[in-house]
Amino acid sequence: MDVIDLIKDLINKTVMVAWLLFLLTWIIGWAIKGSPIPMGKTRRLGQGLIEDAIWGAFWVAIGTSVFWLIMYISSFLGNIYPQPPLPQLP
Repeated sequence: MDVIDLIKDLINKTVMVAWLLFLLTWIIGWAIKGSPIPMGKTRRLGQGLIEDAIWGAFWVAIGTSVFWLIMYISSFLGNIYPQPPLPQLP
């Protein structure tokens, strides 16, 4: 595995975990907000989780764009430079 594949693999895994965490937080927030619990603080907790999940999704989208740019630059630089010559044995 070369450096470019390593960078792409790490970026894909990081972005996937971030989106799954957003989705999990959003679902838990709506479950708490919509639950028939009569306490107002609990519903505000659910609303806070939903708002945090939305902000998290925004920053994950921005981060994904930055990661894509890093991946593009690394693959571009990886293709520019030729492979080093292999020494030939007599």
